[in-house]
Amino acid sequence: MTARIGVVTFPGSLDDRDTQRAIRLAGAEPVALWHKDKDLHQVDAVVLCGGFSYGDYLRAGAIARFSPVMETLIEQAKAGLPVLGICNGFQILTEAHLLPGTMLRNDHLHFICRDQKLRVENAETSWTTDYTAGQEIHIPLKNNDGQYVADEYTLDNLEAEGRVAFRYLDFNPNGSQRDIAGVTNEAGNVVGLMPHPEHAVEPLIGTGRTDGLPFFTSILKKLVNA
Repeated sequence: MTARIGVVTFPGSLDDRDTQRAIRLAGAEPVALWHKDKDLHQVDAVVLCGGFSYGDYLRAGAIARFSPVMETLIEQAKAGLPVLGICNGFQILTEAHLLPGTMLRNDHLHFICRDQKLRVENAETSWTTDYTAGQEIHIPLKNNDGQYVADEYTLDNLEAEGRVAFRYLDFNPNGSQRDIAGVTNEAGNVVGLMPHPEHAVEPLIGTGRTDGLPFFTSILKKLVNA
């Protein structure tokens, strides 16, 4: 039976179709989910895609966090549903307190768009098992509010528990503390990162590499083997 992975569209989402395509390329069935619908339609996992939900008014992800779909998603994520938040999706996950920390305006106060080198720090989450710990990958990055911050106690706990999922290499593009590009929850089913793996799944787009495809093959293998 084909795994079904939902992709939530909020007003202002930009990368829902790209994410659906990445899921399809990995061999799963993408399912479009609308932000006003509380029903997740029995999907096996969910991706909160990139973009500027509600125009990033008030604060990036702060309004989307209260969309009807999030009520169901928060409940099911706490029960073990795999959830991936990409860029704006990561911001929404921190606003929903499914992931610790928060996102601030880039320290240089400019929007940034570049191919970014990352190191995989945790290859044991639901979304990263097709990587190896320490692997270096290149993933497109585009954000205005990408600076990851948290108090020192939270940062120390993330480090100690192996919950830093990805770290920026060679260049910190937004001032994120400890070069953190992505984190995971304690259970490893919820992952958020600022770079866009859905833009690195075919040789002809993004970085010209397929370094982002393992996100989607990882979750597919986990669902198939569950």
